[in-house]
Amino acid sequence: MRADRLVSLVLLLRQRGRLTAATLARELEVSTRTVLRDIEVLSAAGVPVYAERGRHGGFALLPGYRMELTDLRHDEALALLTAGSARSEQVLGLGPALASALRKVVDALPEVHRASASDAAQRFLVDPETDLLSRRLVVDEVPDATMTEVRRAVLAGHKLRIRYAATGQGPRWRTVDPIGLVTVRDRGYLLATRAGADRTYRLSRLLAAEELPEPAQRPNRVDLDRIWRERSARFLSGGDHLAVLVRVHPQRREDLLDSALAVRAEAPGPDGWLRLEVTFQDARHAEWALWQLGTDAEALAPRSLRTSLRERATEIAARYGDPAPEPE
Repeated sequence: MRADRLVSLVLLLRQRGRLTAATLARELEVSTRTVLRDIEVLSAAGVPVYAERGRHGGFALLPGYRMELTDLRHDEALALLTAGSARSEQVLGLGPALASALRKVVDALPEVHRASASDAAQRFLVDPETDLLSRRLVVDEVPDATMTEVRRAVLAGHKLRIRYAATGQGPRWRTVDPIGLVTVRDRGYLLATRAGADRTYRLSRLLAAEELPEPAQRPNRVDLDRIWRERSARFLSGGDHLAVLVRVHPQRREDLLDSALAVRAEAPGPDGWLRLEVTFQDARHAEWALWQLGTDAEALAPRSLRTSLRERATEIAARYGDPAPEPE
């Protein structure tokens, strides 16, 4: 609809500054001629959009212009309210701020849509605290004061001093250049560089943080999705992690993924079970994780892991082979 496109055009100019007609056309998936017509309509309606000529020209809004939230559609408000029921915002410490923002969204809706949107949002539940087996889903918890300092440094582009406890190491202070924050399956990560080298820090292992006044060494624009994919690929291909080929019952797939570090490959087997290549921290971690799955999983490789699981099972069977002694 044209009204939606006009709103999107204004929001693009507000959020990204001066843009050419060609860029706007690409973003809105319309022709350049359509963009020029929309600019004329906005100007006639009193929106302070102006054109700058020259090599680096384009269209821009007068500084300070704001668009009221009166044109928010029912389904757009519903999408925001539904997103607010997810728990990932807790990872970044934004729960109270999100609740406040959603109250403002509801208040900004036309009266005719306000009650229906709130009622509809109650029909959707995203990421509850437990699954169907009553297993509680664990969310990383970070002290509010620590998370606030991290967010400030990320958004302001300042260096960040953190006290971090890496796996198998004692906590120590580090000074990093923050790039961005990522949440994955209710786990939060700080993407940063340290002395020019890429670093990824688990937020739950941050014991303290302090925003520094010095500017961070980082690019002005960033593609977090691309950076995350690249770091994930390096994580899977490096280090001393143990790759394990596992045959698992489909109903226990999520249990396996909850304990594994990563999944490299997955395919259905001829017997109806799944075959996955997963990564564990080391052999001890792999043995522990597969033991929890009992007969619903089988390690196919490496052979050393099969041997250790067989020896463990043999020891347990020997322990319980004879009837328990009568209590004295």
